[in-house]
Formats: sequence, structure tokens, C-alpha cells
Amino acid sequence: MTELSLAVVGLDFPNRDRSNRRFEMALCRPGDPVELRPEPRNPADPRAVAVHSERGTQLGYVTAERCGLIGKWLREGRDYRAVFQEAGHHRAVIRARFGGGAPTLPERVEAEPTDAFDQRGAADED
Repeated sequence: MTELSLAVVGLDFPNRDRSNRRFEMALCRPGDPVELRPEPRNPADPRAVAVHSERGTQLGYVTAERCGLIGKWLREGRDYRAVFQEAGHHRAVIRARFGGGAPTLPERVEAEPTDAFDQRGAADED
């Protein structure tokens, strides 16, 4: 059994039906099911794997670095389940589990403040 977090790229490109990928990403919540669909006839990359929301709207693609392996597993008929993990400015992230069972979302760690003003109190402004 293999479980991975996968970046989803291509959010700024329109879908063939003119739906907006960023808008669709904004509708997704952590844990929502997503579907992986190989696109062997994709002219840019025959190894491409599209990612679709539970509403059937395309969010984007698995990255070029991962699509070969993920596409191979899908073509082999490996059992998988995938869910939306999180949204970012330039990409989305999904969590996929191959080999049975539901994927587990990793705990989200909040970043520490990096602005010096956020780290000190008003008394430190002298």
C-alpha cells in the first residue's frame, strides 16, 4: 500500500467546457473525493493524468514528475482512492492511496510568523 500527497498544476488554464479550475478548487474541501483520469491522447504529454473534483470538473493535472508512475499504476488497474488535501496560490494538493483503504490527510502545521513586528510586543518598538 502506497500513500502520497500529489501537487496538482495547471490551475490557470480553462477547461474545454470553459469552467474555471481555480473556482472549482475554491469549492473543494479537505477530504472531498477526487478522480484521477489518464489522458493517453493528450498532445502535450501522453502520460498526463487529469484530476477531477467530485462534481466532475477538472482541477488540473498531476505534475510531470509524478504522472508517469501514477499513470502506470492506473493502467495496471491498481485500486486507489484520492481526496482533496489543500489549496495553494499556485497549485492544489491531493492525497492518494494505492492498494486499498482511504487516504489519511496529514496534520496541517501552521507556519510561525516571520514578520519581526508579529514576534515582538508594542513595548519593543523603542
